[in-house]
Amino acid sequence: MRDPYEVLGVQKGASAAAIKSAYRKLAKKHHPDANKNDPKSAARFSEINSANEIIGDEDKRKQFDRGEIDAEGKPRFQGFPGGDPRARGRGPSPGGGFETFSFRTGGGPGGGFEGGGGFEDILKSMFGGAAGARGGATAFDESPFGADLDLSVAMTVSLEESVKGGEKRVRLPTGKELNVKIPAGVVAGQQIRLKGQGETAPGHPPGDLLITISIAPHAFFKVDGSDLRVDLPVTLYEAVLGAKVRVPTLGGAVELSVPKNTSSGRTFRLKGKGLPKAGGGSGDLYFTTRIMLPDGNDAELEALMQKWRDAHPYNPRSDLG
Repeated sequence: MRDPYEVLGVQKGASAAAIKSAYRKLAKKHHPDANKNDPKSAARFSEINSANEIIGDEDKRKQFDRGEIDAEGKPRFQGFPGGDPRARGRGPSPGGGFETFSFRTGGGPGGGFEGGGGFEDILKSMFGGAAGARGGATAFDESPFGADLDLSVAMTVSLEESVKGGEKRVRLPTGKELNVKIPAGVVAGQQIRLKGQGETAPGHPPGDLLITISIAPHAFFKVDGSDLRVDLPVTLYEAVLGAKVRVPTLGGAVELSVPKNTSSGRTFRLKGKGLPKAGGGSGDLYFTTRIMLPDGNDAELEALMQKWRDAHPYNPRSDLG
């Protein structure tokens, strides 16, 4: 994945509020429901969610900035002090780098590392004695790294993908890329196992690929168990006069009736429009109204409110003492 700062179009030093604002604008712009004729919108939307999962989270952002995790949230290899751990057959030199040891195979006294200590002794100290000599040549009785050849990777999916399923491309640490089928109803923390797609080693069957699923935060749906919750902005006149407003669901937009004299904070329920339940059925979708005034000063609205206040005073905080 691209650099998450680049994906969201923000600078590395951007504030958390700026990142949140950029994410919401992009998520709204590229949401699949708003771009049904654009086949690339789902991929772009998923990329935006994945980027926000990294730099929209304070702890993960710090880890990414320090280089501890990559753009997909996977740990970066930090190395061992003094050099590359993959340089097998090497040892630390006095200067802090690595010097190459040469060795002679053979079971006689002349075999072993030049400069002291047999090859088998070195291996025993490293791998608990998992080495031996056969036929005059040094060989391993079993893999020094064990027979666990499974690979583990993380995959972030959108809320829509977790509900409906789909297909997504994943890149393995080996550089190989695979198309992975995401089952409908997958939940955060669930693992998908792909047989035989792990690492390989002579004398061992290939390992498996274990994909751990995480679900990206949504632009407006908030997950509450199997229920979904949405803050619903309404205008002052919609709250006073009532209105029919279009609201999002996972299956597409629908109309919701807002009755007259609706206060901010009132909650409406759409039954069965939430997430699938493990035992069957679905949760509900809740909308909580938030009355929004127009931006800027409106002299006409202020004059109207002053006149209305003088004619119809009331105190909604009377119960607070």
